[in-house]
Amino acid sequence: MQSIIDAIEQWLKDFLIGAITGNLSNMFSDVNTKVATIATEVGKTPETWNSDVFSIILSLSRNVVVPLAGLVIAAVLTYELISMIIDKNNMHEVDTFDFFKWAFKSAAAAIIVNHTFDFIIAIFDVAQTMVQRSAGVINTNASIDISTAIADITTQLQAMELGDLFALMLETWIVSFAMKAMGLIITVILYGRMIEIYIYASVGPVPFATFMNREWGNIGTNYVRGLVALGLQGFLIMICLGIYAVLVNALTLGGDLHSAIWSCAAYTVLLCFSLFKTGSVAKSILNAH
Repeated sequence: MQSIIDAIEQWLKDFLIGAITGNLSNMFSDVNTKVATIATEVGKTPETWNSDVFSIILSLSRNVVVPLAGLVIAAVLTYELISMIIDKNNMHEVDTFDFFKWAFKSAAAAIIVNHTFDFIIAIFDVAQTMVQRSAGVINTNASIDISTAIADITTQLQAMELGDLFALMLETWIVSFAMKAMGLIITVILYGRMIEIYIYASVGPVPFATFMNREWGNIGTNYVRGLVALGLQGFLIMICLGIYAVLVNALTLGGDLHSAIWSCAAYTVLLCFSLFKTGSVAKSILNAH
């Protein structure tokens, strides 16, 4: 009778150990996959991230927004011409060169609006160069080799009681589920940044149309700051990823298993929070709002 009870107990123990090691493998595999995904996604330009979406945004910008920007240019430069005439004592003190300056501003505004997308792509090309160069300096490899630690973990688990194993199984399942949820949050942050870039780019000609006027030019200036901040955000994401990789690689799975599990979960929560804050940090650095 005792042998039957021992056999059932061993079966339960093997089942719980298998569930625990499976949860651990899935959890750390999710970490490795997500880190690789972040490093890959943040290194893409708007054009390479999704060429179909980029084509739609480019078409909308040129066919819908550029004509609207032409109206903005007309309104802004007409206002500037009226202001110039009034400021010069109703043309009694007007210098002929002022009209040449006004014509030059008109031509420059038209050129800038027609090449808005070229300027935007140039900004993100520079930003992606920073990201790619940082990848050669920052170690973003957070690869946790769980397979080599499974044998030691299994030996450690064999010495535990059924109650402790059951509690540990629930713990690893909860943490594994939480890691998947945080992976989803990270994906939303990355995709949200790229969608924000597309939205910014789609209406670019309108704020660019205000550059040639001193009073309205702050609209275009702030818009460019916002674009540069989105580009800088990619570099800040790489920094966060590098810090996360250092912290995760320092984990020791062969020691206190509970501490390693919750430390990894805490580091991932910290990564999510840091990625979420990168946008506001980049805007605060460049005073964009």
